[in-house]
Amino acid sequence: MLTAAVVLSASFSTATAGKKKDKKKKAETEQVVEAPAEEPVVLATFNDSLSYAAGKTATNGLIPYLVQQLKVDTAYMADFVKGFTAATEHKGDPVYAAYQAGVQIAQMANQRILPSMKADFEGSDKVIADDLFYKGFVAALMRDNSIYTDTAALSFFDHTNKQVKEQVAQEYKQKNVDWMAENAKKEGVVTLPSGLQYKVITMGEGEKPLKDQTVEVKYEGKMIDGTVFDSSYKRNPPTSKFRCDQVIKGWTEALQLMPVGSKWELYIPQELAYGERQAGNIKPFSALIFTVELMGIEASKDVKPETKVELPKGLRSVKAPVKRSVRKK
Repeated sequence: MLTAAVVLSASFSTATAGKKKDKKKKAETEQVVEAPAEEPVVLATFNDSLSYAAGKTATNGLIPYLVQQLKVDTAYMADFVKGFTAATEHKGDPVYAAYQAGVQIAQMANQRILPSMKADFEGSDKVIADDLFYKGFVAALMRDNSIYTDTAALSFFDHTNKQVKEQVAQEYKQKNVDWMAENAKKEGVVTLPSGLQYKVITMGEGEKPLKDQTVEVKYEGKMIDGTVFDSSYKRNPPTSKFRCDQVIKGWTEALQLMPVGSKWELYIPQELAYGERQAGNIKPFSALIFTVELMGIEASKDVKPETKVELPKGLRSVKAPVKRSVRKK
């Protein structure tokens, strides 16, 4: 029932979508909505009353749903009601069912399909035009191969998409390489032979952890554009524990250089992070920036190498091997 109402509201709202909103009318329609003209309702029997009451009850919470989830403007609630009424009157009509399906798919194309395909070409000079996208969409449904066969269209699109992604990835990779090179020139930044860079904010006086020891840290990670993808400071407690050799290579190397009590800023090149892999919101070939505070070290004897440790996102590298026992016969 809700689907039918949503579909028809979209079709009936088209004619009025371009008009300016009348604030006074909107305020009035939020309180009282005039339904399409029809005969007065007469409740002659108990079941008549029950049916009418059921209809009223079924709308409990519907208007907030329409406004918040389906983005229906209550100034046009009368149009929504027209759509709902038309759908109930055409119930079981195959022609109208096909029409409804067309409206639904159009909404999917507008809200998800087209934006998703456009996103594939962001960062390049290739652009998908809405009107021609819709024409190609309809041509495929009507089996119109006068311009492209389905196979030819798929081949052309996929080939172009692949080229664009490779181009954008290489440009992004070079941007990160250039950023690391410029960052190395800044005062206080130390560059190690591996390519790892760091800057000491506070130098602690405690011990330095070994590769197989578990450490407790506070940290925040971001990409070179400033986008924060992970932060222990936003969690409770604001610390995380993991073994030094269970995180990305840049972290493993840096932690072994940091005395407890230290606060450093790490600049990790993509080859010591995730390389060409996508990791959550972290793009392939991303250099990463971390602010790290080393709070403490757990004794090695308390850490079992075979223990599986759940690592925070943005730090995961490899899973510790799980030791399996073999029962002797």
